[in-house]
Amino acid sequence: MSAKNLIITVTNQVAQVTINRPEAMNSLNTATITELSATIDELEKQPDVKVIIITGAGDRAFIAGGDIALLRTFTPTQARDLSIVVGKLFQQIETSPCVVIAAINGYALGGGCELALACDLRLAAEHAQLGQPEVNLGIIPGWGGTQRLSRLIGSSRAKELMFTGERVTAQRALEIGLIDHIYPGDQLLSYAQTLAQTIASKPQTAIQMIKTAVNNGMAMDKDKAIQYEADLFGLCFTTADQKEGMDAFLEKRPAVWKDE
Repeated sequence: MSAKNLIITVTNQVAQVTINRPEAMNSLNTATITELSATIDELEKQPDVKVIIITGAGDRAFIAGGDIALLRTFTPTQARDLSIVVGKLFQQIETSPCVVIAAINGYALGGGCELALACDLRLAAEHAQLGQPEVNLGIIPGWGGTQRLSRLIGSSRAKELMFTGERVTAQRALEIGLIDHIYPGDQLLSYAQTLAQTIASKPQTAIQMIKTAVNNGMAMDKDKAIQYEADLFGLCFTTADQKEGMDAFLEKRPAVWKDE
């Protein structure tokens, strides 16, 4: 698998996708967006890939945002069309059967922060900075930021970040729940790989059901969501892995997962 603006490696059921535009702070242009969508689609089809790590090349930027020079030329219709295209990519990441981890190795601003928000988990280097600074350009976050950020950290904190356009440090991002862990920059990918390997070692049918239950349940009221969870819980008992997991527990031996 090859892409001009991406570096893709697969090791032990974990794919690492690196946005490789360090000269542009790994900003997202149309070519990179197209390549990333095709790459995610291809990785999802590979049975040996269970977790995807997305990161940026170099140590300055995860993704510094969209390509402002390109956006500057857009008509309202072009801006809306791009928002829809990127929205589909981020929805693809959010609903992927793979677990997707953002390894934020530097600036995650604008579209970069929005991409991280679409991932299941967010790990950051100590020097990382995150934010939605679109207001400073006279626009709003248009790639899911107003919605995912509010759902993740609460509407009031999200509004403050978007109203001010200010960047937050990795430590502050951790405090408000925007990221999940902080690591030294030179150890970020190692820790991301360790976490990814742990997740990849679990029964993937159950992992996918957990992801589905959380994502879909967030859009329901609590009573409906709990019923939805009960339905998925019941479905677990149709799987080979449920039988294997419980047999292994009672027989005091490691489970051998079949992912079915």
